[in-house]
Amino acid sequence: MPINVWRIAKSLATAAFLAVMVTIALFPLVYAILASFKDNIELFVGSASILPEQFRPDNWVQAWTRARFARYTLNSVMYSTGTTLLSVLNAAMVGYVFARGRFPGRQIVVALFTSTMFISVGSLTLYPILEMARLLHIHRGLHGLIIINGIGVNVAGYYLVSRYINTIPRELDEAAVVDGCSFFQVWLRIIFPLSKPVLATVGLLAFIGAWNEYLMPFVFTLGNPNMSTLTVGVTSLKGDAMSITAYGLMLAGSAMSLIPLIVMFIIVNRYFVHGLTSGALKG
Repeated sequence: MPINVWRIAKSLATAAFLAVMVTIALFPLVYAILASFKDNIELFVGSASILPEQFRPDNWVQAWTRARFARYTLNSVMYSTGTTLLSVLNAAMVGYVFARGRFPGRQIVVALFTSTMFISVGSLTLYPILEMARLLHIHRGLHGLIIINGIGVNVAGYYLVSRYINTIPRELDEAAVVDGCSFFQVWLRIIFPLSKPVLATVGLLAFIGAWNEYLMPFVFTLGNPNMSTLTVGVTSLKGDAMSITAYGLMLAGSAMSLIPLIVMFIIVNRYFVHGLTSGALKG
């Protein structure tokens, strides 16, 4: 087979494979958005078409007003933003220590932090975290959860930041030390400003994680529905044994919850890929 024909066939096969993968990934999202404009009758007994017979914005209006999604959205924004800011600061400082710090037992400390990746929040750490929050009197609201998640162990963030810092020439550190900067001042004046791309990546990952989290916000806001986040609020629309679940309303709420994530990704998209790949350039 001629080389040009082989290349064309390979390109077509790759394009077809990617098209199938994109369709599989996007179909549930597109279906959920379109189904949010249907009522329960059309969802269950209507035609098999994914397009609604008539676009009804009622579910979106009710989700924002009657279902208190405006309040849930505000809670989610405050919770995710607070968690993101603390997580970025946490990852920036710990990642700097891992990359530039030299102290006895450093490898053991790094290994201990890394081992926490294999511990699920739902299996072992939920009760200790809740008990610690109770002793500190921060267990009845999102403010306590912001503190716990923000200053908690963030292994992925530490790894990304430390690998990125390793690409920054050490000569900058040495020059700053000669000028009289301490270890902390080197981080504050040199390393931190140069780490914006990777910190944007860490921030985006932290924001998405906090925005989509369900278990911890549910536990910390139990008995206080005014503090519920969007993920908790959407599931609260599910009917019990005596009522019918408004699936269109739930789908509208789920679609509505995606908007801040899309906006956040657009804001930091310029740094995201660079922050993920820059650590692979060296060491």
